[in-house]
Amino acid sequence: MRTALIFGSLALGLSACAPSLRANLSVDYTRSNLIYSFQPDRGQGSTYFVGDTIRFQLATREAGYVTLVSLDPNGNSNVLVRNAYVNAGTTLFPRVQDGAASFSVAPPRGLQRVRAIFTRARPNLDLYFQGTYDQNRWNDATNNYVQSYNARDRDTQETVFYIR
Repeated sequence: MRTALIFGSLALGLSACAPSLRANLSVDYTRSNLIYSFQPDRGQGSTYFVGDTIRFQLATREAGYVTLVSLDPNGNSNVLVRNAYVNAGTTLFPRVQDGAASFSVAPPRGLQRVRAIFTRARPNLDLYFQGTYDQNRWNDATNNYVQSYNARDRDTQETVFYIR
């Protein structure tokens, strides 16, 4: 089954907690480097056209739980994947065993961002976003979510791509 998501709702901000940026445009709240790669299947900063399919490649140093969240240029947010268990190594999202082979790209067009949030322990909170967010509210929401975990047990990275 193919899951169609409105990727037009994908633009993430950078953390209000003064994150540092790694070379792959990641957000680093913790410096734990549990995530060592996160990017769309065509690569960081690549271009997709409305109707194209997209997958995300995530590589982690340890097993844990991943949530993928997005925010579009209009400020609308989505949780793309919630609390998915992953083994150490590379995982493609969405996963076929989760019922989808790929996401379908949809408007609005522009720069899209997706944030991967990794925790070693199963999250005790579900990450929900509804409504419209500005950059600061988005950063606060994702930052508040990870703050309940020890800095050594969490990591966050961000990737970008364009929809034409």
